[in-house]
Amino acid sequence: MNFRELFFILCVLVITPISAQTCCSGGIPLSNNLGLAQQEKGTIQIGLSYDYNNLNTLNSGTETLNDNSRLRITHSVLLNTNYSITNRLSIEGLFTWVNQRRKISQFGNENLDQTSGIGDAVLLLKYNFPEILGKESNIAIGLGSKIPLGSSTETNDQGITLNADLQPGSNAWDIIYWSSFSKNFNFRPSLTFSSRAIYRSTGTNDSYFGNSSYKFGNEFQGFISFSDQFALFKTLSTPSLSFKYRNARQDKIDGFNLDNTGGNWVSIIPNFSINLTPNIVFSTKAELPIYNNVDGTQLTPTYRITSGFLLKINPKKNVLQLN
Repeated sequence: MNFRELFFILCVLVITPISAQTCCSGGIPLSNNLGLAQQEKGTIQIGLSYDYNNLNTLNSGTETLNDNSRLRITHSVLLNTNYSITNRLSIEGLFTWVNQRRKISQFGNENLDQTSGIGDAVLLLKYNFPEILGKESNIAIGLGSKIPLGSSTETNDQGITLNADLQPGSNAWDIIYWSSFSKNFNFRPSLTFSSRAIYRSTGTNDSYFGNSSYKFGNEFQGFISFSDQFALFKTLSTPSLSFKYRNARQDKIDGFNLDNTGGNWVSIIPNFSINLTPNIVFSTKAELPIYNNVDGTQLTPTYRITSGFLLKINPKKNVLQLN
Protein backbone atom coordinates (compact mmCIF):
# COMPACT_ATOMS: atom_id res chain seq x y z
CA MET A 1 0.00 0.00 0.00
CA ASN A 2 1.50 3.32 -1.01
CA PHE A 3 1.25 6.65 0.88
CA ARG A 4 -1.63 8.04 -1.18
CA GLU A 5 -3.77 4.94 -0.64
CA LEU A 6 -3.05 4.99 3.09
CA PHE A 7 -3.90 8.71 3.35
CA PHE A 8 -7.16 8.21 1.43
CA ILE A 9 -8.24 5.49 3.86
CA LEU A 10 -7.43 7.72 6.84
CA CYS A 11 -9.50 10.55 5.33
CA VAL A 12 -12.49 8.24 4.86
CA LEU A 13 -12.23 7.09 8.48
CA VAL A 14 -12.14 10.70 9.69
CA ILE A 15 -14.99 11.92 7.51
CA THR A 16 -17.39 8.98 7.90
CA PRO A 17 -19.96 9.70 10.67
CA ILE A 18 -19.60 6.42 12.56
CA SER A 19 -21.68 7.85 15.44
CA ALA A 20 -22.19 11.54 14.78
CA GLN A 21 -22.39 14.36 17.61
CA THR A 22 -23.25 18.04 18.49
CA CYS A 23 -24.62 20.51 20.94
CA CYS A 24 -28.17 21.79 20.73
CA SER A 25 -29.24 23.85 17.70
CA GLY A 26 -29.54 26.88 19.93
CA GLY A 27 -26.10 26.53 21.43
CA ILE A 28 -22.70 28.01 20.66
CA PRO A 29 -21.70 27.50 17.00
CA LEU A 30 -18.33 25.87 17.70
CA SER A 31 -18.04 23.42 14.79
CA ASN A 32 -19.52 25.92 12.31
CA ASN A 33 -16.64 28.34 12.69
CA LEU A 34 -13.54 26.14 12.61
CA GLY A 35 -11.09 26.00 9.71
CA LEU A 36 -9.11 29.17 9.01
CA ALA A 37 -7.01 28.87 5.85
CA GLN A 38 -3.41 27.69 6.06
CA GLN A 39 -0.86 30.48 5.57
CA GLU A 40 2.92 30.63 5.34
CA LYS A 41 5.06 29.80 8.36
CA GLY A 42 4.86 32.39 11.15
CA THR A 43 1.54 33.94 10.03
CA ILE A 44 -0.97 34.84 12.75
CA GLN A 45 -4.69 35.15 12.00
CA ILE A 46 -7.18 36.73 14.38
CA GLY A 47 -10.90 36.69 13.68
CA LEU A 48 -13.64 38.40 15.67
CA SER A 49 -17.29 37.79 14.74
CA TYR A 50 -20.84 37.99 16.03
CA ASP A 51 -23.32 35.17 15.52
CA TYR A 52 -27.10 35.54 15.84
CA ASN A 53 -29.18 32.36 15.84
CA ASN A 54 -32.99 32.66 15.76
CA LEU A 55 -35.07 29.55 16.48
CA ASN A 56 -38.78 30.21 16.10
CA THR A 57 -39.83 27.21 13.98
CA LEU A 58 -41.47 24.28 15.75
CA ASN A 59 -41.05 20.96 13.97
CA SER A 60 -42.46 17.49 14.53
CA GLY A 61 -40.42 15.21 12.31
CA THR A 62 -40.47 16.95 8.93
CA GLU A 63 -43.72 18.82 9.63
CA THR A 64 -43.69 22.50 10.59
CA LEU A 65 -46.30 23.19 13.26
CA ASN A 66 -48.39 26.35 13.36
CA ASP A 67 -47.09 27.41 16.76
CA ASN A 68 -44.89 30.45 17.41
CA SER A 69 -45.28 30.51 21.20
CA ARG A 70 -41.69 29.33 21.68
CA LEU A 71 -38.62 31.39 20.82
CA ARG A 72 -34.90 30.66 21.29
CA ILE A 73 -32.25 33.27 20.50
CA THR A 74 -28.51 32.79 20.88
CA HIS A 75 -26.05 35.71 20.68
CA SER A 76 -22.43 34.60 20.41
CA VAL A 77 -19.16 36.50 20.20
CA LEU A 78 -16.46 34.34 18.61
CA LEU A 79 -12.71 34.85 18.75
CA ASN A 80 -10.71 32.74 16.27
CA THR A 81 -6.93 32.58 16.40
CA ASN A 82 -4.60 30.62 14.14
CA TYR A 83 -0.81 30.30 14.08
CA SER A 84 1.09 28.65 11.22
CA ILE A 85 3.82 26.63 12.90
CA THR A 86 5.19 25.59 9.48
CA ASN A 87 3.92 26.01 5.92
CA ARG A 88 1.77 22.92 6.46
CA LEU A 89 1.14 22.65 10.20
CA SER A 90 -1.00 25.12 12.18
CA ILE A 91 -2.87 25.37 15.45
CA GLU A 92 -6.26 27.05 15.75
CA GLY A 93 -8.19 28.21 18.80
CA LEU A 94 -11.84 29.26 19.10
CA PHE A 95 -12.99 31.12 22.20
CA THR A 96 -16.57 32.20 22.89
CA TRP A 97 -18.91 34.39 24.90
CA VAL A 98 -22.60 33.54 24.71
CA ASN A 99 -26.03 34.85 25.70
CA GLN A 100 -28.90 32.37 25.36
CA ARG A 101 -32.56 33.25 25.74
CA ARG A 102 -35.68 31.09 25.78
CA LYS A 103 -39.11 32.71 25.81
CA ILE A 104 -42.43 30.84 26.05
CA SER A 105 -45.65 32.81 25.49
CA GLN A 106 -48.89 31.07 26.47
CA PHE A 107 -52.32 32.26 27.61
CA GLY A 108 -51.16 35.86 27.76
CA ASN A 109 -48.18 35.08 29.98
CA GLU A 110 -44.49 35.16 29.08
CA ASN A 111 -41.72 33.11 30.68
CA LEU A 112 -38.13 34.16 29.92
CA ASP A 113 -35.02 32.24 30.90
CA GLN A 114 -31.56 33.42 29.89
CA THR A 115 -27.89 32.88 30.65
CA SER A 116 -24.72 34.78 29.72
CA GLY A 117 -21.05 34.08 30.12
CA ILE A 118 -17.88 32.59 28.73
CA GLY A 119 -18.62 29.51 26.67
CA ASP A 120 -16.57 26.43 25.88
CA ALA A 121 -13.46 26.69 23.67
CA VAL A 122 -11.82 24.57 20.97
CA LEU A 123 -8.17 23.84 20.17
CA LEU A 124 -7.48 22.21 16.78
CA LEU A 125 -4.19 21.02 15.26
CA LYS A 126 -4.29 20.95 11.42
CA TYR A 127 -1.95 19.59 8.75
CA ASN A 128 -2.10 20.42 5.02
CA PHE A 129 -1.30 18.18 2.04
CA PRO A 130 -1.04 20.57 -0.96
CA GLU A 131 -1.51 19.13 -4.48
CA ILE A 132 -1.61 15.53 -3.27
CA LEU A 133 -4.62 14.99 -5.56
CA GLY A 134 -3.36 17.11 -8.44
CA LYS A 135 -2.46 20.71 -9.20
CA GLU A 136 -4.37 23.50 -7.46
CA SER A 137 -5.80 21.07 -4.91
CA ASN A 138 -5.43 20.92 -1.15
CA ILE A 139 -6.38 18.45 1.55
CA ALA A 140 -6.17 19.16 5.26
CA ILE A 141 -6.95 17.07 8.31
CA GLY A 142 -7.25 18.15 11.92
CA LEU A 143 -7.63 16.75 15.40
CA GLY A 144 -8.70 18.76 18.40
CA SER A 145 -10.68 19.03 21.59
CA LYS A 146 -13.51 21.09 22.98
CA ILE A 147 -12.43 22.48 26.34
CA PRO A 148 -15.20 23.01 28.96
CA LEU A 149 -14.46 26.56 30.07
CA GLY A 150 -18.07 27.68 30.41
CA SER A 151 -20.36 27.34 33.41
CA SER A 152 -22.88 24.49 33.41
CA THR A 153 -24.69 25.39 36.66
CA GLU A 154 -26.44 28.69 35.86
CA THR A 155 -29.84 29.23 37.49
CA ASN A 156 -33.01 31.16 36.68
CA ASP A 157 -34.56 33.97 38.74
CA GLN A 158 -36.03 31.41 41.16
CA GLY A 159 -32.63 29.81 41.78
CA ILE A 160 -33.46 26.65 39.82
CA THR A 161 -30.59 25.23 37.74
CA LEU A 162 -31.39 25.50 34.03
CA ASN A 163 -31.33 22.61 31.58
CA ALA A 164 -28.12 21.72 29.74
CA ASP A 165 -29.18 23.32 26.45
CA LEU A 166 -29.36 26.77 28.08
CA GLN A 167 -26.00 26.61 29.86
CA PRO A 168 -22.99 28.55 28.49
CA GLY A 169 -20.80 25.46 28.98
CA SER A 170 -21.17 21.69 28.90
CA ASN A 171 -18.75 20.51 31.64
CA ALA A 172 -17.53 17.83 29.22
CA TRP A 173 -14.48 17.30 27.02
CA ASP A 174 -15.17 16.48 23.36
CA ILE A 175 -12.93 15.09 20.61
CA ILE A 176 -13.15 16.89 17.27
CA TYR A 177 -12.13 15.40 13.93
CA TRP A 178 -11.88 17.90 11.07
CA SER A 179 -11.05 17.60 7.36
CA SER A 180 -11.25 19.79 4.26
CA PHE A 181 -10.65 19.61 0.53
CA SER A 182 -10.38 22.41 -2.05
CA LYS A 183 -9.74 22.58 -5.78
CA ASN A 184 -9.20 25.46 -8.20
CA PHE A 185 -9.80 25.16 -11.95
CA ASN A 186 -7.56 25.97 -14.89
CA PHE A 187 -10.33 27.62 -16.92
CA ARG A 188 -10.91 30.10 -14.04
CA PRO A 189 -8.21 30.03 -11.34
CA SER A 190 -10.26 32.19 -8.95
CA LEU A 191 -13.13 29.66 -8.90
CA THR A 192 -12.87 27.27 -5.94
CA PHE A 193 -14.77 24.12 -5.08
CA SER A 194 -14.36 23.02 -1.48
CA SER A 195 -15.78 20.62 1.06
CA ARG A 196 -15.43 20.31 4.80
CA ALA A 197 -16.43 17.67 7.36
CA ILE A 198 -16.49 17.89 11.15
CA TYR A 199 -17.24 15.02 13.50
CA ARG A 200 -17.59 15.75 17.20
CA SER A 201 -17.52 12.94 19.75
CA THR A 202 -18.94 14.43 22.92
CA GLY A 203 -18.02 13.66 26.48
CA THR A 204 -20.31 13.32 29.47
CA ASN A 205 -21.14 15.78 32.24
CA ASP A 206 -21.15 13.51 35.29
CA SER A 207 -22.38 16.20 37.70
CA TYR A 208 -25.58 17.24 35.89
CA PHE A 209 -28.00 18.61 38.52
CA GLY A 210 -25.48 17.36 41.08
CA ASN A 211 -26.19 13.63 40.81
CA SER A 212 -26.99 12.80 37.16
CA SER A 213 -25.06 12.51 33.91
CA TYR A 214 -25.77 14.30 30.63
CA LYS A 215 -24.26 13.71 27.21
CA PHE A 216 -25.08 15.83 24.16
CA GLY A 217 -25.65 13.77 21.04
CA ASN A 218 -22.70 13.11 18.73
CA GLU A 219 -22.69 15.39 15.69
CA PHE A 220 -21.58 15.25 12.08
CA GLN A 221 -21.51 18.33 9.81
CA GLY A 222 -20.67 18.31 6.12
CA PHE A 223 -20.27 21.33 3.83
CA ILE A 224 -20.00 21.70 0.04
CA SER A 225 -19.06 25.19 -1.19
CA PHE A 226 -18.45 27.15 -4.39
CA SER A 227 -16.68 30.52 -4.31
CA ASP A 228 -15.20 33.00 -6.77
CA GLN A 229 -13.29 36.29 -6.60
CA PHE A 230 -14.14 39.57 -8.29
CA ALA A 231 -12.81 43.12 -8.24
CA LEU A 232 -15.23 45.47 -6.47
CA PHE A 233 -14.57 49.12 -5.58
CA LYS A 234 -10.88 48.62 -6.41
CA THR A 235 -10.55 45.74 -3.94
CA LEU A 236 -11.13 42.00 -3.91
CA SER A 237 -14.49 40.47 -3.00
CA THR A 238 -15.35 36.80 -2.61
CA PRO A 239 -18.98 35.66 -2.84
CA SER A 240 -19.69 32.02 -2.08
CA LEU A 241 -22.55 29.58 -1.70
CA SER A 242 -22.49 26.57 0.64
CA PHE A 243 -24.76 23.65 1.40
CA LYS A 244 -24.62 22.19 4.90
CA TYR A 245 -25.81 18.84 6.21
CA ARG A 246 -25.96 18.24 9.94
CA ASN A 247 -26.82 15.05 11.77
CA ALA A 248 -27.15 14.95 15.55
CA ARG A 249 -27.78 11.86 17.61
CA GLN A 250 -30.13 11.99 20.60
CA ASP A 251 -28.84 13.38 23.88
CA LYS A 252 -28.50 10.97 26.77
CA ILE A 253 -29.38 11.48 30.42
CA ASP A 254 -28.11 8.81 32.85
CA GLY A 255 -27.33 6.66 29.80
CA PHE A 256 -30.86 6.76 28.33
CA ASN A 257 -31.87 8.53 25.13
CA LEU A 258 -33.65 11.84 25.71
CA ASP A 259 -36.78 12.36 23.60
CA ASN A 260 -37.15 15.46 21.41
CA THR A 261 -33.42 15.74 20.73
CA GLY A 262 -31.39 14.86 17.64
CA GLY A 263 -32.26 14.89 13.97
CA ASN A 264 -31.14 15.90 10.49
CA TRP A 265 -30.90 19.38 9.03
CA VAL A 266 -30.00 20.73 5.57
CA SER A 267 -29.37 24.44 5.00
CA ILE A 268 -28.03 26.84 2.40
CA ILE A 269 -25.43 29.47 3.31
CA PRO A 270 -24.79 32.51 1.07
CA ASN A 271 -21.61 34.33 2.10
CA PHE A 272 -19.91 37.54 1.03
CA SER A 273 -16.46 38.78 2.03
CA ILE A 274 -14.44 41.80 0.97
CA ASN A 275 -10.84 42.85 1.55
CA LEU A 276 -10.90 46.16 3.39
CA THR A 277 -7.08 46.18 3.29
CA PRO A 278 -4.61 43.52 2.08
CA ASN A 279 -4.64 42.06 5.61
CA ILE A 280 -8.17 42.77 6.88
CA VAL A 281 -11.24 40.97 5.53
CA PHE A 282 -14.88 41.61 6.42
CA SER A 283 -17.37 38.81 5.86
CA THR A 284 -21.05 38.17 6.46
CA LYS A 285 -23.17 35.10 5.90
CA ALA A 286 -26.69 33.82 6.48
CA GLU A 287 -27.74 30.24 7.16
CA LEU A 288 -31.23 29.37 5.92
CA PRO A 289 -32.88 25.97 6.49
CA ILE A 290 -34.24 24.02 3.51
CA TYR A 291 -34.98 20.66 5.19
CA ASN A 292 -35.51 19.54 8.79
CA ASN A 293 -36.27 16.08 10.14
CA VAL A 294 -36.11 16.04 13.93
CA ASP A 295 -36.75 13.45 16.59
CA GLY A 296 -40.08 14.19 18.25
CA THR A 297 -41.05 17.86 18.55
CA GLN A 298 -38.31 20.50 18.61
CA LEU A 299 -37.58 24.15 17.98
CA THR A 300 -35.38 24.35 14.88
CA PRO A 301 -33.38 27.25 13.39
CA THR A 302 -35.39 29.85 11.48
CA TYR A 303 -32.29 31.75 10.35
CA ARG A 304 -28.73 32.47 11.45
CA ILE A 305 -26.50 35.46 10.63
CA THR A 306 -22.76 35.69 11.26
CA SER A 307 -20.58 38.74 10.55
CA GLY A 308 -17.03 39.63 11.46
CA PHE A 309 -13.48 40.65 10.65
CA LEU A 310 -10.33 38.63 10.02
CA LEU A 311 -6.87 40.15 10.57
CA LYS A 312 -3.76 38.53 9.10
CA ILE A 313 -0.35 39.37 10.57
CA ASN A 314 2.45 38.32 8.25
CA PRO A 315 5.80 37.10 9.60
CA LYS A 316 8.68 39.54 9.60
CA LYS A 317 11.09 39.01 6.75
CA ASN A 318 14.81 38.92 7.37
CA VAL A 319 16.39 41.55 5.16
CA LEU A 320 20.08 41.29 4.35
CA GLN A 321 21.65 44.72 4.33
CA LEU A 322 24.96 45.35 2.53
CA ASN A 323 27.18 48.09 3.99
